[in-house]
Amino acid sequence: MEKALDIATVVAVAKYGCTPHLDLNDDIVRAMNESVDTLGSYLAKGYFVYGVNTGYGGSADTRTNNHAALQLSLMQHTQSAIMTSGDKGDPSSTLQDIGSHAMPHSWAKASMLVRENQTMRGHSAVRVEVVQTLNELISKDMVPLVPLRGSISASGDLMPLSFIAGALQGCPDIFIRRKQEQGYEILPADQSLKKANITPIILGPKEGLGLINGTAPSAAVASLALYETHQLAVLSQYLTILTSEVLGGNLEWLHPFIDNIRPHIGQREAAANMRTFVAGSKLVSGIYTTQKDRFKVGLCQDRYATRTSQQWIGPQLEDLMLAHQQVTTELNSTTDNPLVDVSASDIHSGGNFQAASITSAMEKTRLSLQMLGKMVFAQCTEMINPTLNNGLPANLAADDPSLSFTMKGIDANMAAYMSELAYVANPVSSHVQSAEQHNQAVNSLALISARYTMAAVDLVSLMSACIIYVGCQGLDLRVMHNTFLESFQPIVQAITSEVIGQFLSQQKIDALCHELSKNISTVWEATTSLDAHKRCERAVSSCISVLTAPLCVYQGYNPGAEQRLEITEKQHRGSTSSITTLETWRSRVLVAMNEHYVSHRTQFFEKHTTTEYLSQASKKVYSFVREDLEVPFHRGLVEHPTPGDVVINGRPKKTIGSWVGIIYESLRGGRLYEKLMEALAEGLEGGVVKGDGQQNGVLVNGDGQQNGGAVDGAGISSNGVF
Repeated sequence: MEKALDIATVVAVAKYGCTPHLDLNDDIVRAMNESVDTLGSYLAKGYFVYGVNTGYGGSADTRTNNHAALQLSLMQHTQSAIMTSGDKGDPSSTLQDIGSHAMPHSWAKASMLVRENQTMRGHSAVRVEVVQTLNELISKDMVPLVPLRGSISASGDLMPLSFIAGALQGCPDIFIRRKQEQGYEILPADQSLKKANITPIILGPKEGLGLINGTAPSAAVASLALYETHQLAVLSQYLTILTSEVLGGNLEWLHPFIDNIRPHIGQREAAANMRTFVAGSKLVSGIYTTQKDRFKVGLCQDRYATRTSQQWIGPQLEDLMLAHQQVTTELNSTTDNPLVDVSASDIHSGGNFQAASITSAMEKTRLSLQMLGKMVFAQCTEMINPTLNNGLPANLAADDPSLSFTMKGIDANMAAYMSELAYVANPVSSHVQSAEQHNQAVNSLALISARYTMAAVDLVSLMSACIIYVGCQGLDLRVMHNTFLESFQPIVQAITSEVIGQFLSQQKIDALCHELSKNISTVWEATTSLDAHKRCERAVSSCISVLTAPLCVYQGYNPGAEQRLEITEKQHRGSTSSITTLETWRSRVLVAMNEHYVSHRTQFFEKHTTTEYLSQASKKVYSFVREDLEVPFHRGLVEHPTPGDVVINGRPKKTIGSWVGIIYESLRGGRLYEKLMEALAEGLEGGVVKGDGQQNGVLVNGDGQQNGGAVDGAGISSNGVF
């Protein structure tokens, strides 16, 4: 029975249509039957058992022998949370603008699965046929509508679970949503059970408490939230590499020496994964000792958002591993009250329903999401800001930045998402209120915490979709501008040789062209807020000072020495000739640079060469975005749809938000993560080379399981059954 249900299986059943296999072996059936018999023996002796022949909670001072009515009274007072007629499928409901007050389908289905697993452990005096009926509902995708709010997760999640129990009983005012060939139908529970040939359950003496007095909804929603958080944590490591490639980063901060001498488990995992992701990139430097530029000009090290990422992400991974352990334990725990100890023929009142372990897991998870989100926000801003992005155009506009502000809106969106995320990340557990006649004076608020963690998951997913869109645009622009400057060098060489070659030796021409190209690149990267023709003009004009010195030497001037007042006639003629030569060179190179840039950009729009320069992980993600999702390189203002102008190059024009939305849906649906996990698994299997020339090998997490290769990023495999 130990560890029979894991997080991956909860997700597989709740979201991906996997059918749970109910393993009712002899040991399980015997344990369940014996718990029922032990309770029967207690009652036959006239013993009082909480919730079986006593009142509930603060009313536990009452007594009754009407066991069946008492179980109904439990349903009566707990089925009190609010849903609207619109939630129940009434199209005439006038409350269309308030959002749903019902749990998402996957949350309710996951709650049913977890409750089934917790109840069949033989401590709850619940009959086998009750669990079998619950499993039949899950298998047929018959999921009751469950209120979203109303649980304080103190005596477990009484409110939501009472609606699941009511569905098993066939309550006419509880509704079941059942999948049809096309869409869903919503019917009252009695009608839905009859249509499916399922006999309603009549609750035994403790089966009401056995079904509703537990932590299943909190543990279920926590499982779904933690599953996506694991993926977002792995994604954040890749996004750091994506950002570094866009920025042309100096990745010496990924050298294994750094995490080896600060060997926190999370930091070492993050560093190893990022070294795996970045393998093969031609856009970054500094990972290998031989690649270091020891005379680097400009910013000598990357900024904190990337350089300290392993130290930032690492503690979050460690917190998530602990949260994973807490949630997994809860999935496989008995959490109702009272509890039947068959071995001692005794029944104990306790508090296993107090879901503080789930609250603890969710508070850690939500804060980790906030930390990851803050890093992603900083990285995205760095790519968009022309003063920080190492020479890319302002707002990552592929056309002229005077009229196109491509990513500026996303920069503001990210600030909005981050602000909301920071608010949502605040602890829920500090807002506990006394409840139920002060009997539940302390209550975990675990389901509320899990709900807000799901909100945090959504916000970080929105932010991740944004940075992936921005990052792919940045990759294209980085490669486009790098290849433009590279391909322009022979043109500069040809014009310089033709115009100035008569004055200088070939060796000096070569040296001069090298300096000219360096100067053009430097000025090009420093003028990113200018339109293309102005950038070209600024870059070419700045080269005049580079050309002047060798021409002066040729004409007999010594620019470094004090000049005589007298100027010879030859020197006068030479100076006039030099001015003419410089102007000829300037005008020809300017025309050539303008023409070449426009031509190169047009060709790049038609055929990207970006993947040739990317890391193995970025190749997969970039290709998925550009080819599978068909999210294009944004060419600028020409991309914006207007009435009568909705197609460009045979594809639809969309707003930037629509393109980002496509990426967001692929994240929440799991398709993009498949590519990311493929890259990670292939890198680990292939023994990606570290910065010191050694292979990573297999990374092992704190509990001895292999990390990184699993779907949920925490060493747990998804088998779809339990």
